[in-house]
Amino acid sequence: MQRFKVFVSGILAGMSIALGGTVFLSLESKVLGALFFTVGLFAVCTFGFHLYTGKICYVFERDRDYALDLPFIWLGNLVGAFLTAKLESFTRAGAALSEKAAVLCQTKLNDGLLSIFILAVFCDILIYVAVEGYGKNPHELGKYLSIFFGVTVFILCGFEHCVANMYYFSMAGMWSGKTLLYVLVMTAGNSVGGFLVPLLRSWIARKQTVKT
Repeated sequence: MQRFKVFVSGILAGMSIALGGTVFLSLESKVLGALFFTVGLFAVCTFGFHLYTGKICYVFERDRDYALDLPFIWLGNLVGAFLTAKLESFTRAGAALSEKAAVLCQTKLNDGLLSIFILAVFCDILIYVAVEGYGKNPHELGKYLSIFFGVTVFILCGFEHCVANMYYFSMAGMWSGKTLLYVLVMTAGNSVGGFLVPLLRSWIARKQTVKT
């Protein structure tokens, strides 16, 4: 039952990110789209939903059960993103969103896997900045600026977020074997980016403690 709750929380997180993707596709300005995309991670952090790209950052700090939750979180994120896209497709906004998503997705699928992987690594470094800042910054303003800067910058840089892309591919109706491969590579890149900085921070802290 507990793992099912994690899965449902993952669905809600996927829907939250999908809504961020919706506003990004709805606005002509990339800057404004990136700014308002932050609503997705804002909802995830505020309500405590389970988002793979945030949870992976702490996998080496937690226990085995935490790690075993991650596949269920990823699947929940996929279901949430997919459901949001499908529901939107039945609305008057569906056609325009699908058209814009298709252009965006084609660019991603025309890219090389190494490029996709590297862009995904950088994406989750910024996600770590956002979630760690939200969780640890002692100032209320600092918490929300962490989300704002982390998310806005990764969008403007064109970095790859696996859950956001689950929504875009669903909205574009472009799922295929190749698409799944690209999403898995994005997931791998997000994973590396997510735990890279925490591991290095931990290593630096241990070295400093030994010298002290």
